Amino acid sequence: MISITATAKRNPRKMAIIHSIGFLLVGIFASSAAMAQVGEIRDIEDSVIKIYTTQAAPDYFTPWRLLTPRQSSGSGSVIEGNLILTNAHVVANASYVQAQKHNDPRRYQARVTFISHEADLALITVDEPGFFSDLRALAIGDLPAPLQEVSVYGYPIGGKSLSITKGILSRVEQQTYAHAGSYLLAGQIDAAINPGNSGGPVIVDKQIVGVVMQANSGGRAENLGYFVPPSMIRHVLTDSKDGVHDGFPDLGFRTQTLDSPSAKIAYGLDEDQDGVLVIKVFDDAPAQGILQENDVILSIDEYDIAEDGSIQLSEDILTDYKHAIDLHHPDETVAITFSRNGIVSTTNLPSQRALDSYSLVKSEQFDKTPEYYIYGGILFVPLNMNLIKRWGNDWSRTAPVSLLQARNEWSSPDRRELVVALQVLASDVNLGYHDWRNWIVQYVNDEPVRDFAHFAEMVKNNPAENLVMENKNGYQLVLNHEDAVASEEEILSRYRIPAAHSAGLFRE
Repeated sequence: MISITATAKRNPRKMAIIHSIGFLLVGIFASSAAMAQVGEIRDIEDSVIKIYTTQAAPDYFTPWRLLTPRQSSGSGSVIEGNLILTNAHVVANASYVQAQKHNDPRRYQARVTFISHEADLALITVDEPGFFSDLRALAIGDLPAPLQEVSVYGYPIGGKSLSITKGILSRVEQQTYAHAGSYLLAGQIDAAINPGNSGGPVIVDKQIVGVVMQANSGGRAENLGYFVPPSMIRHVLTDSKDGVHDGFPDLGFRTQTLDSPSAKIAYGLDEDQDGVLVIKVFDDAPAQGILQENDVILSIDEYDIAEDGSIQLSEDILTDYKHAIDLHHPDETVAITFSRNGIVSTTNLPSQRALDSYSLVKSEQFDKTPEYYIYGGILFVPLNMNLIKRWGNDWSRTAPVSLLQARNEWSSPDRRELVVALQVLASDVNLGYHDWRNWIVQYVNDEPVRDFAHFAEMVKNNPAENLVMENKNGYQLVLNHEDAVASEEEILSRYRIPAAHSAGLFRE
């Protein structure tokens, strides 16, 4: 057989023709690929929505006021049920929400139908008839494999039109979600992500494989962004079916890793056994009465736990064992295999809604009115992350040390929440205390403070002549009860405060 190349060498004219045909075929293939890519973009771009919000968050330093309203924008994508999937932080504390379609100058009023702050996801809709009639709902796909290329759609700052960037999935593991501080599974990509991209879809094969939520912070890395993966999206969509937010369950125990060979031996493990050590079991939690401190959890469901606390999701993906629990909904059961003094047992724990907080400092809350109580011209508030973050972006350095340290303390039925004497509104009734700030109240007339509601009831219904508040170091703040009550109206008028306490603090 005579090769084409050999024939062409004897005939330069044929060689030129063959080269021309080759270039033509390459051009046709490239053109077809480009047309296919354009077609895919057009199929998706009409499903990507720009979201405008006016947000007015409460001021936790003066909890009867709102901070100055601010306008912001984000992105979202149309999914089934005439819903738009976006980030919770795009619409958190929003007083007004609008949605804008691709290549449509009009903004339509929208409303939030469901929100999961811990997963940083929200569902919004537009009630105006016909809004969704020309929009294609995108399906939720599966988590891409590492190193797979993905496309990020959204409306970042710097322009009004839709932006599309590409990146590679580089990592999948538990991350701290910036919005509410939750520790959940997240994907990492190297596509450029900027303000306005939040809530936009991460796309593979015309399906949503993630929702953009945050860029890398701290300036140590460039072009690193994170997205909420499909397993978390599906969890929230299932949770939303009844309109009641249940969130992610918590079995009510805390652990530490068992990297130390000596520790493994001490807790009765064999050389081929790995797991995590139970260091705390909370009261009123599913694990109470079943797990004990110093138990070693070996596996959860079908996932074996490694000595560093990781489980293997696939051949290429390891993440924290907490993810095995996150996959459940309340009222389901979670299989736990554990070792106690070298004896291995398996039990099923009922997954229940997580308690408000397992820490004395509650996590950041949104779309809620802050609690406060003014007594004797002193502003008392519960300690939470909303208050701590009010010290600014560098709150971990600028907030009072005593408040920061409280984050490391566990809550209990006898001590669920801390109360802070935040500031003193100077008046005759509180002379001697005008410079007191950020003071944690431990006792009221020698009775331990359980939580903010308990504190407020004790103060309001105080039968003694004086009310004595004390911190853990023994320092006391003393007010005459009759004078404190009598001064209320004058203090509120002087400082232009509408009410002495937040609505709903006392049972009427």
